[in-house]
Amino acid sequence: MSLIGSLFTGVTGLSGFSDAMGIIGDNISNVNTVGFKGSKPVFSDIYSTILTNGSTTSQLGRGSQLQGTIQEFSQGSFEASSNALDLAIDGSGFFMVSPTNSTGNFYTRAGQFRLNENGLVQAITGEILQGSKITNGVVSSSTTDVDLAGVQSSPQATTSFTLGANLDASSTATTTFTSPVTVFNSIGTADTLSIQWTKVASSNQWTYQITSAEGTLTSGASGSVTFDNSGNLTQVGGSAVTDQTLVINYSAASSPAATQSLTWDLADTTNAATNGKLTGYGAPSNNNSVVQDGYTTGTLVGLSTTSNGKISGLFNNGQTSELFQVALADFLAPSGLTRQGQNLFAESNESGQPTQGFANTGGFGQIVGQTLELSNVDLAEQFVSMIQTQQAFQANARIITTTDDLLTEAVNLVR
Repeated sequence: MSLIGSLFTGVTGLSGFSDAMGIIGDNISNVNTVGFKGSKPVFSDIYSTILTNGSTTSQLGRGSQLQGTIQEFSQGSFEASSNALDLAIDGSGFFMVSPTNSTGNFYTRAGQFRLNENGLVQAITGEILQGSKITNGVVSSSTTDVDLAGVQSSPQATTSFTLGANLDASSTATTTFTSPVTVFNSIGTADTLSIQWTKVASSNQWTYQITSAEGTLTSGASGSVTFDNSGNLTQVGGSAVTDQTLVINYSAASSPAATQSLTWDLADTTNAATNGKLTGYGAPSNNNSVVQDGYTTGTLVGLSTTSNGKISGLFNNGQTSELFQVALADFLAPSGLTRQGQNLFAESNESGQPTQGFANTGGFGQIVGQTLELSNVDLAEQFVSMIQTQQAFQANARIITTTDDLLTEAVNLVR
């Protein structure tokens, strides 16, 4: 190798380690970037074969070059968040996101999502999170934008109620007492049933009359209850204790609803004796509890995400409902993904095609809600690499300065 060749050998080192310093700088500058995955430089040698009678021992190197970079997809640390839509993947997989104005998907480990003005779950950079809609507990087989606009909880009509009350056994005849019971009809309207009790003379017995604030009772509107000497319910309507059926017609209501059949739970599970909720003790009459299984419609007030990626809504009627399941994707060679900036990756020939699925299935990791995955860059490791790169750069610079001195000596030979 000539002295001039040595100069260019040093130049290749300077060029390669300059690029390596840029990679280290990129890693360090993204040490606080959510979901960032660091890179490592990969070097290779440059060689030239000098044939001397075909001998392979006459191969002289011509320096080094930066062959490329390897993306490191090791797990980053976790940080707790107060936002229900901040998601992290513990294990393998990528979130699938779709740009708003184009087709196709990008892939990311940065799970900083928010609801936008259209109710779509959107990344900070504008892409829409992809998932499968859940309807009545069934997860759709197709993947679409996670859209929470207009989500509400459907009402459920009351089918049964239990009244906890005491009717004063020491009350005089014709004494009245009222028990209000709130139920819900098929369109979610709250209806107050007023049960008016009237004491019967010379016995621990009360008659009742039930009226509806919204509809008309067509069955079960009246009856009687009888208590024994211990204040326990023994008869309803002159017969053994059984659950009673009420039928309410809402056709004439201001907001018509379907005719409703209600079960008044008075008996135990065998339907042969009292359940103990309605008593006739010698204490002031009082209402102590009402339990019913209906509820009105509800609007979305909160969100939560399970480890398998199911986003559930919490509604102001006290109900919860599964809405979407977050879709994940993975690749045979994730290091072959193409970086797109903004924490996004795109499929490439080197990465292979994506495999789609859900968290906690197959080889996919689990999703951690209200959590963010931090950058996997290790500052201590980067500083050590920086020192090594600096020293290598300085050493290659010395090759150039030393070769320059040698060339100067060669020029001085003619003096």
